[in-house]
Amino acid sequence: MKKLPKDFVFGGATAAYQAEGATKEGNKGRVAWDTYLEKEGKFLAEPASDFYHKYPIDLALSEQFGINGIRISVAWSRIFPEGYGTPNQEGIDFYHRLFKECRKRHVEPFVTLHHFDTPEVLHCNGDFLNRDNIEHFVNYAIFCFKEFQEDVRYWVTFNEIWPVSSGQYLVGKFPPGIRFDYGKLVQSMHNMMLAHAKTVIAFKALKIKGEIGVIHSLEYKYPYENKQENTFAAKKDDTLSNTFLLEATFNGGYSAETLDIIQFILRANNASVDIKKEDLELLKHASDKNDFLGINYYQSNFIQNYSGENEIFHNGTGEKGTSVFRLKGVGEHKFDMDIPRTDWDWLIYPKGLYDMMVRIKKEYPNYKKIYVTENGMGYKDEFKDGVIDDEPRIDYIRQHLEAIHQAIEDGVIVKGYFLWSLMDVFSWSNGYNKRYGLFYVDFDTQERYPKKSAYWYKIVAQTREIK
Repeated sequence: MKKLPKDFVFGGATAAYQAEGATKEGNKGRVAWDTYLEKEGKFLAEPASDFYHKYPIDLALSEQFGINGIRISVAWSRIFPEGYGTPNQEGIDFYHRLFKECRKRHVEPFVTLHHFDTPEVLHCNGDFLNRDNIEHFVNYAIFCFKEFQEDVRYWVTFNEIWPVSSGQYLVGKFPPGIRFDYGKLVQSMHNMMLAHAKTVIAFKALKIKGEIGVIHSLEYKYPYENKQENTFAAKKDDTLSNTFLLEATFNGGYSAETLDIIQFILRANNASVDIKKEDLELLKHASDKNDFLGINYYQSNFIQNYSGENEIFHNGTGEKGTSVFRLKGVGEHKFDMDIPRTDWDWLIYPKGLYDMMVRIKKEYPNYKKIYVTENGMGYKDEFKDGVIDDEPRIDYIRQHLEAIHQAIEDGVIVKGYFLWSLMDVFSWSNGYNKRYGLFYVDFDTQERYPKKSAYWYKIVAQTREIK
């Protein structure tokens, strides 16, 4: 029998911009996504899942279905509409109500400070390429720590630094929509890690009860076929998207090998990065202060050597087999292995989650514990007379919980799992046709309907047995 520990958190994950809606209510400031989506004209995050008004219903469903943890992000621009200055009392009051409802429903809030939604004023001024914005973020974080300390015990600085930076400056699917600028890509990641380090140090100095960590999106990189050139390509891809951030988090700097590979990639793309001596001192000071690491895991990649130009096609419509991901100086992602994948070409490979968690334990022994803070299956759910049979999602979750169970058996400290997502939410590059939730949202009426997976997840949460 595969049983998870008694203190294991069975959670659901959300994000402010993807769930709240109400983008113009409560004196909320604009974020870059508002303008970006308006210009694209495809879809808007309005009303999304209307969590701004419907959170009592979603939290009641959480309690009913055995979910005892929820990932919530604070919208920075609800607290500081321009990113700094005078705080917005309407936004503050909203989050007080939300967190108190979590307590009422016995659902522990794990609160993220930045989930892809820098206020537009700061985003237009360079986002995290501008070091002044690091200070604005730290000040916003300190305000939240003090304001919500009675109701929030778990804090996350950033959600998914690699997807933020690559979305902005490599793939170009996030505002400002820049493609293949490796200098901005690496500098953005480095500067966000500086903001994380400063924030963690500030949190510990306040001596507020609670814990703080960061969430990295980690995809294990395997060589495509057993060839030396593919092994090196996988190493480069891994260094760029995983190792660079993990070393900054736990080692307080970058190894010589990591810097050599990063410089190799930068030179291949006529780019450079500015890493100052004092930056490394700051990272080092914070490296032993992380209380937990959040891992967001959806897929792994198989990498082939590649000597051509940058070429990316992002499958945002669910047309299976259309993805292209080739990075100059790095490698090419392959998709023709005998491995199942979603309609969005994401490989379903639970072994990658196991391998990554074991790697964390081995390579970063100063880690304290891990939460799997996002994992889930995007699926084209069909609504038939109030019934949503999403058996493939159940199978997906089961396989990944089994991988977690095996990691725990092998000595990795894993304390919880947060399914992305609690309910169906707005998707950054897919709008509303890609559903992840335990609870189906009719986006016209905002009614919630538990899916078959919700009933299955409830039994697992109650028994802690993976069946």
